Amino acid sequence: MVKLNVAITSGYLISDLLLIICYWKAIGDKYFVTHHVAALYAYYYVLGEGMLPYFGNFRLLAEFSTPFVNQRWFFEVLGYPKHSLPNMVNGVLMTVVFFIVRIAVIPTYYGRVFSTFGTEAFHRLGIGAQCAWIISSVSLDIMNVMWMMKITKGCYKVLYHTDGILTKTQKNGKAE
Repeated sequence: MVKLNVAITSGYLISDLLLIICYWKAIGDKYFVTHHVAALYAYYYVLGEGMLPYFGNFRLLAEFSTPFVNQRWFFEVLGYPKHSLPNMVNGVLMTVVFFIVRIAVIPTYYGRVFSTFGTEAFHRLGIGAQCAWIISSVSLDIMNVMWMMKITKGCYKVLYHTDGILTKTQKNGKAE
């Protein structure tokens, strides 16, 4: 089941990566490319070598935040104001879910990673898998922390206007 999950995610990562490259002027970002390449590098060892399925699946949990990130983009393309109720609800949910699945799990994840260091299983992985695992994990988490800070600042800006008052919206999504 883990291999199926990782295979599906790898397909999405590859198609995303191709879209980013093809439409670089509109959606290109070096951090998105780095994110996709780092994940694919690590997932190769899960799919191709059958290694580290627990950690591969653990990393997949981060993708629970992706629908909210994509929905934010859809609202932007559809012309929804940033202060519309649907956009604000999605922004808060995106911030909370992103934190839970990408940031709050960092101590648990690295606790499990560090518990394997020096074990026979760790040494059997070999240097290639060890590097893929550790380098991709660290780089992904650095980007996740960076994105979490941006998301939190953006959410705060939308919820609290420059006057410091919580934004109020009407049912039609327009700011009062």
